[in-house]
Amino acid sequence: MVVPLRSTGRKRLHRRWSFWLTVIAVIAYGVSIAMHWDNRAVFWIKERFQSKTERLESVWLPDYRVDIDAKVLPGMEDDEASDVSYNPATKTLFAVMGKNPFLVELTLDGDVLRKIPLVGWSNPEGVAVLDGQHLAIVDERDHQLTIVTVDATTESLNLKDFTQYELGSSANQNKAFEAIAWDPQRQQLILGEERPPALFTWKSDGSPQLQGDKVKLENSALDIRNLSALAVDPRTGHLLVLSADSRLLMELDENGEQVSFITLLRGFNGLGKTIPRAEGATMDEAGNLYIVSEPDLFYRFVPKRH
Repeated sequence: MVVPLRSTGRKRLHRRWSFWLTVIAVIAYGVSIAMHWDNRAVFWIKERFQSKTERLESVWLPDYRVDIDAKVLPGMEDDEASDVSYNPATKTLFAVMGKNPFLVELTLDGDVLRKIPLVGWSNPEGVAVLDGQHLAIVDERDHQLTIVTVDATTESLNLKDFTQYELGSSANQNKAFEAIAWDPQRQQLILGEERPPALFTWKSDGSPQLQGDKVKLENSALDIRNLSALAVDPRTGHLLVLSADSRLLMELDENGEQVSFITLLRGFNGLGKTIPRAEGATMDEAGNLYIVSEPDLFYRFVPKRH
């Protein structure tokens, strides 16, 4: 049987198109994974179902725009900014550095006020301002939580001077407890494991003494690649969850359901460049959002209604 040349040519052309379409599809899938579009697509769809009333009663991260973009924290390029927490009593920020352990107190504009060495800590990755002059610090490498006291005269902190709480083992010991926030409305600490992302609570009235033991929360909303930091909005009580690998910050309501999110890529929400590795986030009572990124970058976002 003789096959017409025209038919043979069409088959070859079809095979070529099929091959290149497959290549393009594989590349597109790889890019979507690398850029974490899979996470953002799901979050964006969920966001569309929020009513106007629900938006007004939430933080509503899509309304935020950066007004301090990638400010360099001087002299900290080798220190790896790991977390940040707002102190309502002093109207300042406390950031923790993980590689060379110390606390740094910052103004709300990201200016350095003082550095406080953390003697005895191995890898402090999370910090939360509690009540009064108390701060909680999480050491990821040693799987410990320590509550310290910091006042205007504090020049250094020594681990042996404070009580340590064991956080226990994690599924991935190298990606263990990293995030912490204090929820004064519910009188509890919220702890986060980096990978696989998981949330825990621990009863706390903001004093150095914790009650009971930590309790794991079942939460299906943590569809993110890792969990870098946690923060509680003092106005709504909603939880902010930061993921460096997914390059996004999302808002969860009191039931752990997603409300809104912000992407940390160049061109979104006013960002001039992609935030390289967002490791800490916090929010003040005015609704201003603060983020620190490795190695030494500071960001502030404000809602459009301001």
